[in-house]
Amino acid sequence: MLKIAVLVSGGGTNLQALIDHIQQGKLPDVSISVVISSNPKAYALERAKLHGIEAVSFVKKDYPDKDIYAKELLALIDRYQVDLIVLAGCLIIIPENVVKKYKNRIINIHPSLIPAFCGDGYYGLRVHEAALSRGVKITGATVHFVDEGTDTGPIILQHPVPVMEDDTPETLQRRVMEEAEWKILPEAIRLISEGRVKVEDSLVKISDR
Repeated sequence: MLKIAVLVSGGGTNLQALIDHIQQGKLPDVSISVVISSNPKAYALERAKLHGIEAVSFVKKDYPDKDIYAKELLALIDRYQVDLIVLAGCLIIIPENVVKKYKNRIINIHPSLIPAFCGDGYYGLRVHEAALSRGVKITGATVHFVDEGTDTGPIILQHPVPVMEDDTPETLQRRVMEEAEWKILPEAIRLISEGRVKVEDSLVKISDR
């Protein structure tokens, strides 16, 4: 059984996609041990509680400095003895001590086809605003491992989504979620749970069964 911690900051739509896949039997070897939110008012915490999943608010400003915050976040995650950390709409930068200890065991879903519209400052609606401003015809989503950079870790899966002429950032965001994010995040976790994902020379290799 692959035990995961899901880190969130907002509504938790990607978390809900994972919960739905688990309940539908599409992720038979996966369980969510804890949901940790950087925002105490995030609806994602309510989603977790509604499904009997432990929900924890962990807010950076509650700690006197970044080193203590990083140490306590790592201790919190360690407490649940998880195999994988999933960033699902998590808007905080994961501290280096967590990244190092959980090397190639942290994944993130990003709402673009990396390397387009990623890195510092690209999150939420900003990604889709940038895509529309640039006039791209295809966008999408990417699941990647997390390293010390921002959206720079090895790519696991990507899925394209068309941009429509009448799109707004909001309509594009919704389409990317429905057609890409909610599909490839559970799929990446399924592949990892089956032991089919390996990182070699900073590239992801996905093996057959």
